[in-house]
Amino acid sequence: MAPGPADDAEECSKKQKNDDTQSASVDALSSNDGSEEKNEFDTLANAKILLSDCLACDSCMTLEEGARVFQQNQKEFFRVLNLNKKCDTSKHKVLAVSLCPQSLPYFAAKFNLSVNEAAKRLCGFLKSLGVHYVFDTTIAADFSILESQREFVQRYQRRNQEEHALPMFASACPGWIRYAERVLTNLVTSHICTAKSPQQIMGSLVKGYFARQQNLSPDKIFHVVVAPCYDKKLEALREDFYTALYNSAEVDCVLTSGEIVQIMEQKNVSMKDVTEVAVDSLFDGLKEGDVVRHDGKRSDGYLEHIFKHAAKELFGVDVKEITYKALKNKDFQEVTLEKDGETVLRFAAAYGFRNIQNMVLKLKKGKFFYHFVEVLACPGGCLNGKGQAQSEDGRADRALLAQMEEVYTAIPVRLPEANLHVQRMYQDWLEGMDSKKAQDTLHTSYSAVSQSTSSLDIKW
Repeated sequence: MAPGPADDAEECSKKQKNDDTQSASVDALSSNDGSEEKNEFDTLANAKILLSDCLACDSCMTLEEGARVFQQNQKEFFRVLNLNKKCDTSKHKVLAVSLCPQSLPYFAAKFNLSVNEAAKRLCGFLKSLGVHYVFDTTIAADFSILESQREFVQRYQRRNQEEHALPMFASACPGWIRYAERVLTNLVTSHICTAKSPQQIMGSLVKGYFARQQNLSPDKIFHVVVAPCYDKKLEALREDFYTALYNSAEVDCVLTSGEIVQIMEQKNVSMKDVTEVAVDSLFDGLKEGDVVRHDGKRSDGYLEHIFKHAAKELFGVDVKEITYKALKNKDFQEVTLEKDGETVLRFAAAYGFRNIQNMVLKLKKGKFFYHFVEVLACPGGCLNGKGQAQSEDGRADRALLAQMEEVYTAIPVRLPEANLHVQRMYQDWLEGMDSKKAQDTLHTSYSAVSQSTSSLDIKW
């Protein structure tokens, strides 16, 4: 199923076969609100998605989804910016941009800045374009990790009563989720953690909590996420992340880090010349301080946080440092907890499509003995997302990626439990950690879906 080296440069056949159809569909979707006017960004080429860019291309993207994905580009972003300049205030939107933590090291390394300088200058650049608020999605990852920790402990405790309680698979990577739902069976999807990804929890925070604080209807906010990979665009289109009551998605548009750099190049702006502006917080009168991250050198650190939490909650063991053991390759590693001569916890990190396939094969054969797996579609983790750190030939820029990893690991770690804002929001906004509102806001469900007759016919 996984693409071989010869496939890496092949353009997605969806784009080749349905280019005219997609263009027409996108035009139809964008025909309202004055988008027929040419704007300052028409000179940018439309984003192209390569087979190597997106695991979701495995015969699973419908014509409608394809049109909507190709609509999520810089032109859509500028369409909203241009509408805000017009006299008809009824069509104005509050434009909010959320920055993923794995995108910031890309800007820091590319422009030779500290990660704090990169965050502030990126904020300054976006606000110079007309963006009203720029947020950091770390708080959303706090919620996602906390909910994942609690769910794992609950699954472990009922592992002898429920066949599909364990292993639990992480749910933060949309490429993995898309593949699991469209290609694999409920045998696999029933094992996926129900906690939303940081991107979509951030959508709930912006369109729910922040909108209420600002006395805004969710549909009056246009929410953009800057992310390291293209699969995040597909995640934003999920029906369960859309509120029909307000005709509003939690995330309206996803731009990759590379697409933001394209905007800078189009406007002849260098990050070195941009004024630093403090990143906004979701709370009135407050700005974000220095950038922080979670445990984990190449991701949001679900494995490390869940492992330490489970060791303490289930076995009373305080784990200070985690030791990874590489197995077949550096992108498949395991972590174990020993107590009284017995292995009581066995976790794994499986990065890249080949490791995912091997993992699923062992699961189906009943030879998979892990309790939790942090699954990421990109080899090397989120920093190596295809929306950043790519050379002109479409391959990973290894020198830049090494710099990004150095920048990321130097960022101070803050435990999700230490975020007092999160604790207050559980009580004041979500009505408690075990409330129905917390469940509805912070969780979703995953299940295998049938292939559409209008989907692609790509052979991996």
